[in-house]
Amino acid sequence: MTKTIHHSLCVDLDGTLIATDTLWESVLLLLRQHFLLIFKLPFWLLQGRAYLKHQIAQYVTLDVATLPYHENLLRFLQDEKNKGRMLVLATAAHQSIAQAVADHLKLFDVIIASDAQINMKGATKRDALKERFKTYDYIGDSRADLPILHDAHEGFLVAPSRALQKQFTCPSERIFSTPKTTLWDWLKALRPHQWVKNGLIFLPLILAHQFDLSQFGVSLLAFIAFSLIASSGYILNDLLDLAADRIHPTKKERSFASGRIPIQYGLPLFALLVCFSFSFSLLWLPIQFTAILGLYFSMSIAYSFYFKQKLIVDVLVLAGLYTLRILAGGLAISIPISPWLLAFSMFIFTSLAFLKRYVELMLLIDKEEVLKRRSYEKGDLEMIASMGPTSGYIAILVFALYLNSEKVSTLYMSPLILWLICPILLYWITHVWFLARRQQMLDDPVLFALKDKTSWLVVACIFVLMLIAQIDLFPKF
Repeated sequence: MTKTIHHSLCVDLDGTLIATDTLWESVLLLLRQHFLLIFKLPFWLLQGRAYLKHQIAQYVTLDVATLPYHENLLRFLQDEKNKGRMLVLATAAHQSIAQAVADHLKLFDVIIASDAQINMKGATKRDALKERFKTYDYIGDSRADLPILHDAHEGFLVAPSRALQKQFTCPSERIFSTPKTTLWDWLKALRPHQWVKNGLIFLPLILAHQFDLSQFGVSLLAFIAFSLIASSGYILNDLLDLAADRIHPTKKERSFASGRIPIQYGLPLFALLVCFSFSFSLLWLPIQFTAILGLYFSMSIAYSFYFKQKLIVDVLVLAGLYTLRILAGGLAISIPISPWLLAFSMFIFTSLAFLKRYVELMLLIDKEEVLKRRSYEKGDLEMIASMGPTSGYIAILVFALYLNSEKVSTLYMSPLILWLICPILLYWITHVWFLARRQQMLDDPVLFALKDKTSWLVVACIFVLMLIAQIDLFPKF
């Protein structure tokens, strides 16, 4: 009987075992935890990629348990392990990361990785494997793996590009497929459903009762500029929240967290959106609008890096970002914003921001004592459930006081009709908080409102009442 020879099976890490790149993951973690050290990166890189990886590893530690592993490859490796085959983790990642992954998976017998002097990649990795094992099988995913694949007894590929398959012929049974990145994955990274928030830019135009086509066109341009800058903020936020998103029941499906889009494309996409937004604004919109856009961008960045982790402050900043949209809409078409509108928006959006935190805590109530990158604990649920609806009710009180002002009678011929909006708003605020308490709401109130028939009915009723209020229903005899 011929005895089957099992060569050592060597496995790459970045892009092969996991659907991400640990160097970029580490850089983003450094960006979040030690921002000023980012300026040292070019100097570290001048001394070589090995030195760069080693220095970064001194300051940050990846949470390897949350990394997006390729499950089909893990099952294959487990089967090979059960057959008694030696498994080797051979990676260009820093040895501390490789060791952490090996400790987590408990699959690998040997680790070969980069240190402060040697970047274990390409021909360097090939030579190290050849010296250690003479003959071996190898699993890789990129052109950098070609020297090793050609030298290996058998080569395996994970999600190979067409160019790689042309350079290394591999039978289909030795190819591990993964979901392909689609246009929808890129679009989803921009969170287009969140653009509905930028509809607040049109509010000053609607409430001023001075609608004309040219002003609508300007507001539309402002909407586009804000949508681009908002999407840049979402992308940065996703890049900084990778570990937290990956343990979240719904956020783990986001394009970067899931590995559907390589994270190294995140920062260039962020910069591109910022450039497009400000170029758009400077070319076609008032300078005052551009200033508000800059303030919004600065607050978004500050929120992602700092305020998101501050109790209560994070909620107030979120409410402020909503209110800035209304201010920007007024500045775009040179319409002054009523203090009543600003007060109403701050309270109503504070309520929605508390609602977001409440739902996040409810979703993780059995898993986490404290939300990752947040300052809220499970014990805060009662307080949030009190402050959130209260903020919404205060917003309705502000609206009721506004209805008693002289301004209303100049804009509406039958202002008494507008009082019917108060109970509708009371119902909606109470409705969404009841659903949140019953865990019947998504973590994103905006996405929920887009799918909630009751919310659409509430908006329609308010719009109809505002139209009716412009008719003289109570003529004086």
